[in-house]
Amino acid sequence: MKKIALIGSTGSIGKQTLSVVRRYPEQFKIVSLAAGSNVGEFLSQVEEFKPSVATLASETLSIPQKFEGTEFFFGEDAFKEAITQEVDVVIVALVGFKGIIAVLDAIEKGKDVALANKESLVVGGALVMEKAREKGVRIMPIDSEHSAVWQAMGFDYSTPFSRIILTASGGAFRDLSKEELEKVTATEALKHPNWNMGAKITVDCATLVNKAFEVIEAKWLYNTNFDKIDVIIHRESIIHSMVEFSDGAVLAQMSYPSMELPIQLALTYPNRLDTGIKPLDFASLKKLTFEEIDHERFPCFNLVLQVAKEGGLFPAVANAANERAVELFLKGKISYKDIYKSIYGAVQSFDGGHHVHLEDLIDADAFARRYVSDLFGVK
Repeated sequence: MKKIALIGSTGSIGKQTLSVVRRYPEQFKIVSLAAGSNVGEFLSQVEEFKPSVATLASETLSIPQKFEGTEFFFGEDAFKEAITQEVDVVIVALVGFKGIIAVLDAIEKGKDVALANKESLVVGGALVMEKAREKGVRIMPIDSEHSAVWQAMGFDYSTPFSRIILTASGGAFRDLSKEELEKVTATEALKHPNWNMGAKITVDCATLVNKAFEVIEAKWLYNTNFDKIDVIIHRESIIHSMVEFSDGAVLAQMSYPSMELPIQLALTYPNRLDTGIKPLDFASLKKLTFEEIDHERFPCFNLVLQVAKEGGLFPAVANAANERAVELFLKGKISYKDIYKSIYGAVQSFDGGHHVHLEDLIDADAFARRYVSDLFGVK
């Protein structure tokens, strides 16, 4: 039985992970749960899965008698207490920069990581992968795109390849003109055509920041160069990504959109178990379409990749500026186009730095958040 620490249990990936555990209770045990602020959902999960440890970031609670078998911890860094000695794998399903702290803590404790938090590789990919190699820790991707690449490579990051081709649905605004994009709202941004995800990542899909992040993630996971990673718009989200090899062969992983497939595979690989996902009906699909990214309409994609190529602490600045801008956009305080303005301005205002230690990343993150808040006069 695989013992799991689930960091970010009340978010979209966290809840879908628990669905996988419910499907195979004889295969998996939730040893610890860590959540942020959704107290009701969190306590319901604790009651159902009876973990040894439960942590909550946002507040201290009076613990009811029925939870006496669970040890509770509270506070911003309490999730570290969830990564206990008995854990076999840590699922990092946190959203945003704070995920890197959980990832590095899990690696330091010698625990394999099932990674849904792409920001940890965006801001500190070199640091994370170096630490993982030092500790002999495996990192299993939960992103559908990187799971697809991982599968095409036979679960071996060292498999030689010619090109990785990441697919993108195009997000909620894929058919809007540049003029129409001037007026879009957060409510519209959250209407993803194919996937059911959390609010932040859904907005990132609309700007294509998410896809730029996935390119960066692929660079670090597969120890490759940016020029060996391509992105193509694939509206149907049936092909989740492809790998081209030296002989011209291309392997693609295909399925109907469901995050439970990559979540479950990260926990069971190299074995496969039934996910309950409907088998592909190729006759009803009829056709699969592909098109280039329109960089005029989605300038954030190239901006983030340019920043990533600069390296050092710049990706952490871009990530934090995006996080803060998306937060403000979702609250209706800034416009859609202000997300690009935030990332560009923060990066231009940053003095630089190429020493990528955790403390430096934290400082760069704080700088960018302050910059965006000051830019729009909000706290």
